[in-house]
Amino acid sequence: MTKYKAGVWIDHRKALIVVVTPGGERTTLIISKVEKHPERSGDSPMKGRYAADQVPADDSRQKAYTGELNIYYDTVIAAVRNAESLIILGPGEAKGELRKRLVKNKLGGRVAAVETADKMTDRQIAAKVREYFSEPWSAKAPRSGRPNAGLQRKSSGRLSGK
Repeated sequence: MTKYKAGVWIDHRKALIVVVTPGGERTTLIISKVEKHPERSGDSPMKGRYAADQVPADDSRQKAYTGELNIYYDTVIAAVRNAESLIILGPGEAKGELRKRLVKNKLGGRVAAVETADKMTDRQIAAKVREYFSEPWSAKAPRSGRPNAGLQRKSSGRLSGK
């Protein structure tokens, strides 16, 4: 089984998964079936009164909402289960909720970062994930722990990349 790195941009409506491998990258879109968070409306003079038996109870609506979210998060987790490293992006609470579910499924150690990111295009998300998992140094850069290793001082006292 090939190991790969992945990034997930997630909110309660959709998740875009970007898988980065040495051979390239691929994206997967998962659409949520979660309806907007349930809100109960009260009496309104414009709409008239409602009968209590015609409106589902708040707790049953919340249970249905939570159940739909759980199915959605489980689908996303199944798509990234074999990732060796994972970055989670998103604008709201969904990224934190996904991270908690990953920890619960004993996959929390694979989460490299959780970042707030507002609306992004699919290409912007893919570029951010690629950039995050790219090598932090080039082949020419010094690799020792000293910040100026490999640089020589010019006669003016400034550092040169020779």
